[in-house]
Amino acid sequence: MGSQKHRVERRLAAIFAADVAGYSRLTEQDEVGTLHTLAACRAIMDRLIGEHGGRIANTAGDSVLAEFPSAVEAVACAVEVQQALSQATQDTPPD
Repeated sequence: MGSQKHRVERRLAAIFAADVAGYSRLTEQDEVGTLHTLAACRAIMDRLIGEHGGRIANTAGDSVLAEFPSAVEAVACAVEVQQALSQATQDTPPD
């Protein structure tokens, strides 16, 4: 290793993480309806993440993990996601 140079690359990234509150309970109550709503919400989130320059790094069940090169864009995306999902689910019963 003596003469070999190890190159270290660093980059800043902002992480966006989201999941569905009460997902297990919702799935137990209405699995098909919950999966349908989840798919619709994911389509909204995926679109907004892309529009804000983010990249989806991982999804598992009801969760989404995305990375953004800018903290400003990550926060702007999160705010828009909350607003869009609130509007999209406004007719859904709260329970």
